[in-house]
Amino acid sequence: MSIVLDPQAPLFADVAGDIDVSFEFFPPKTEKMEATLWESIQTLSPLGPRFVSVTYGAGGTTRERTHNTVARIARETPIAAAAHLTCVEATREEIDAVANEYWAAGVRHIVALRGDPPTAGTKFQSPVGGYQNAAALVAGLRRLHPFEISVAAYPECHPDSPDAAHDLDNLKRKIDAGANRAITQFFFEPDTFFRFRDKAAKAGIDAEIVPGIMPVMSFAAVQKMSAMCGTDVPAWMARLFEGLDDRPAARQLVAATLAAELCRKLYAGGVRQFHFYTLNRAELSYAICHLLGVRPTGAARVVAA
Repeated sequence: MSIVLDPQAPLFADVAGDIDVSFEFFPPKTEKMEATLWESIQTLSPLGPRFVSVTYGAGGTTRERTHNTVARIARETPIAAAAHLTCVEATREEIDAVANEYWAAGVRHIVALRGDPPTAGTKFQSPVGGYQNAAALVAGLRRLHPFEISVAAYPECHPDSPDAAHDLDNLKRKIDAGANRAITQFFFEPDTFFRFRDKAAKAGIDAEIVPGIMPVMSFAAVQKMSAMCGTDVPAWMARLFEGLDDRPAARQLVAATLAAELCRKLYAGGVRQFHFYTLNRAELSYAICHLLGVRPTGAARVVAA
């Protein structure tokens, strides 16, 4: 599916104000990082996100910090908090206990993932007595509480999947097990998402598929992450960010404009929900939302003032 923009259209035009946004954070490792995280949450909160999610480190290495961060968001902010939960290095009983703790803390949304192995480059192996995969985890969560459940989707195929058809089958199993929506891995061209959405529909997947948007804070870091997860980095992106390594302010201006344009093209193709990978930095995501016409709500504006 291709999007052709009208050359006679205004230089810039807000979308219609009918989009929803959500933001992803990772749990802080130090007091300084915790302060940065909470500044970011306070900055983005007035935009009225439908939820914010907190990631879970490989091998469950951030389990306690993830729980503390999510519980604090649920306790101290009006934002709906979503906790990432994985199958890695834990029994079903241990994972169920974590989920029950989230429920008791007022958390009603889980991002259910298979998870990455604790040692990079090794193959995932289900732990003895653990959940075999994300679909099994979704089914297990459904048995515990009426959680809202999001799962991952991969427009360019998960690196562990033998092919795209197998990958789509896996996504369908997660949705059929009870997931409410899928949030995609980041990508950089709108047709990547549109092709995937069309294939998912043909595969009988009718749940909401939310595009994951990764603003470029460091092009080298994006290249590294993309290589790990099988995301294509178009050649034009390298040219666009060339020479900006030592100019962070200019790089952020370019990154915000690029991500906002990607979102506008996705919007033109019918997308109304966007999930931003913030890397715990608020300004880029805030600028992109502003370019898309997302403004602080009336009540939030008063609080922020």
